Amino acid sequence: MSRIEPQPGVMDIELYVGGSATVDGVKDVVKLSSNENPMGCSEAVTDMHAKTGLNLHRYPNTDHSDLRAAIAEVHGLEANRIICGVGSDEVLQFITQAYAGVGDEIVYPEHGFSMYPILAKMVGATPVVAKERERVVDVDAMLAACTDKTKIVFLANPANPTGTMIGGNDLARLADGLPDGCILVHDGAYTEYVQGFDGGAGLVEARDNVVMTRTFSKIYGLGGLRVGWGYAPQPIIDVLNRVRQPFNLNDIQMKLAAAAVRDQEWVTKCRNDNTRLRAWLAEALMEHGVPSDTSCTNFILARFADQAEAEACDEYLKSQGLIVRRVAGYDLPNCLRITVGDEPSCRRVAHAIGQFKGGAR
Repeated sequence: MSRIEPQPGVMDIELYVGGSATVDGVKDVVKLSSNENPMGCSEAVTDMHAKTGLNLHRYPNTDHSDLRAAIAEVHGLEANRIICGVGSDEVLQFITQAYAGVGDEIVYPEHGFSMYPILAKMVGATPVVAKERERVVDVDAMLAACTDKTKIVFLANPANPTGTMIGGNDLARLADGLPDGCILVHDGAYTEYVQGFDGGAGLVEARDNVVMTRTFSKIYGLGGLRVGWGYAPQPIIDVLNRVRQPFNLNDIQMKLAAAAVRDQEWVTKCRNDNTRLRAWLAEALMEHGVPSDTSCTNFILARFADQAEAEACDEYLKSQGLIVRRVAGYDLPNCLRITVGDEPSCRRVAHAIGQFKGGAR
């Protein structure tokens, strides 16, 4: 019997592991491991949810026209240059499938989102890591990592799991310095947590080699719904729509996401609350001898003396019903990523880390 072989690179993929939600033997657990919005979604979304689901025997429309119109209306974009996916992850997959393959290279930052190398290997491309500088993307290193084989450069900005970001001048320099035929993908999952930031939309408008992606999973509180979108030059959108499944989003996903994006008052409230609690949590941890970089997201990357201390703290937090995220897989073994929860959750995790540092171990 012949042996059935997968495509090159597939068996090199390490399975993605999501954040835990339970601790054996512990009740009253607070999950701070997946960067979810503790406030959930807006009332406009729950109201729309009560009205949907009446036509489940009908296929949804294939072009996401109403959702794209809502996104375009709110963000001042061209609706025909928007593509929607099952989370922004699927949009990243469209880009990778369409523009990279065996013999090509995909560049991403040292501590970049773990899906980037997975996507590269999925199509047989070679993932190439560019060193960061003190957990911040180094544009010079990114450009130096590019060759004539580089087809895609992935950049999360603000970044996960570091929480840091680079500014517009550096973004422009990166886009302008890429090899011919290479696409810069500005992954903006945490865009809404930065007041006044367009998530790379201006960069897309001014250039033909930039794609911007966004998600409804973070500040909109719709992680369980799985909706994301991208914005790109028209020629790239025309290509991506050829690899997108025609019914990749259902009617409920599209209607709820449209209601969410139109409720920008909710977004503002969530951003303001997150900004306040993020600053409080960072200061509280610093007082306990646990530093972190300035975060532009809804999480703190807490730094410990070494991997042993970080893991010991994680175990202690679990014993207290607090689930955070180890990030050794991102080459940050001495760190824990802690979602900014609601105020009681922030106070609880800060208190527990204080107890740990004070010898409660």
